[in-house]
Amino acid sequence: AARQFLTPLGAVEVDQEAVNELANRSDVTIDDRPHADEHSLEVQLPFLQVLFPAFTLVPIVVGVDNGDSVAAVLEQLWGEDDTRIVISSDLSHYHNYYDAREIDAATSAAICALQAEAIGPEQACGCMPLRGLMTYARNHGLQISELDRRNSGDTAGPRDRVVGYGAYAIQTSA
Repeated sequence: AARQFLTPLGAVEVDQEAVNELANRSDVTIDDRPHADEHSLEVQLPFLQVLFPAFTLVPIVVGVDNGDSVAAVLEQLWGEDDTRIVISSDLSHYHNYYDAREIDAATSAAICALQAEAIGPEQACGCMPLRGLMTYARNHGLQISELDRRNSGDTAGPRDRVVGYGAYAIQTSA
């Protein structure tokens, strides 16, 4: 298993103790191969390195699941106040700009309402980790709020076939 992930900003060490604990779960497989084709971690790590100059990482790629296993893994990993959980997923894919905005608005509303059952692959390719986070949040009285939502038509691409993106924060209920 990988001991670190390399970015242009340097190495991020893998938390081997946490990975070893997860290896004891029947619903977890320790395997570096899924990271070869999955780019979400390489996109997020530089941001985390800027915000948190020293941290360890538990890299997870989620396959097919109903979200309950993800919630259970989060339950096991979520530690002290310095624990950070990042779930990375696009929202809708390849709709026209206006349809995507409508679809992504409904998805965002479901995320903020913690309606895990309303999120499927057509709303977010990373629907399973999102559902796990939403289940965990609901079980612990946490809230998710939208920070921003856009799509590729807002930035650099044509508007006939866009990909949606959103940024969210999770916090304790007020």
